[in-house]
Amino acid sequence: MRTSTIGDVKVLLPDLEPDDLDTTTDLADSLTEVLVEGAAWRGVHLEDLSIRSSLITGVDLSESTWEAGSLYGCEITRTDFSGTTLTGITIERCAITGSRFTGTRLTDVRLKDVLFDGCRFDYATFQRVTAASSVAFTDCTLTNGAWSSCRLPRIALRSCDLAGLELDSCHLDGTDLRGSRLQGLKTPLDNLRGVTLGDDQLPDLTQLTVAALDLTVRND
Repeated sequence: MRTSTIGDVKVLLPDLEPDDLDTTTDLADSLTEVLVEGAAWRGVHLEDLSIRSSLITGVDLSESTWEAGSLYGCEITRTDFSGTTLTGITIERCAITGSRFTGTRLTDVRLKDVLFDGCRFDYATFQRVTAASSVAFTDCTLTNGAWSSCRLPRIALRSCDLAGLELDSCHLDGTDLRGSRLQGLKTPLDNLRGVTLGDDQLPDLTQLTVAALDLTVRND
């Protein structure tokens, strides 16, 4: 296993060698130590599927449904999860890079040692998503999404675009938001309790405070 450090968050990640993996494009009840490239799995229904120690690249999983099951020790690159529904799955020790989650619905998903790098989560919904260990989002687009009743303490949301993201009853205490765009974030201030910000984000925080408290600011 390798590690990646984002701010104060250290994420344990897999270290896979493609030459050590068997090539496949077929779905089974479990996939272990396989290399999947360019598979067309759009619209599939997956239940209790387990994928372990595998490398997944350029796969189309859009408009799919995945209930229960797990991703463990996987590297996922340039894969399309747009419009997919993920329910009750566990994602652990995974690196997910350059992938698309536009309009994806994540419900009761458990994250542990997961890195999302350069991914799109625009219009995605997170409901009761929890972080059991280190989780980081870097250079991700999270615009116009909605997070509800999520427990994501001490994660990293670094250099992400949060414009239009709605937070409702979320626990983000200790989360590192430095470098992220807060302008247009839609949230009660309680959802930001205990987060870490940079000096350059204070003007955006001021605007959030003015909006949340319905303050009137006058120059005269």
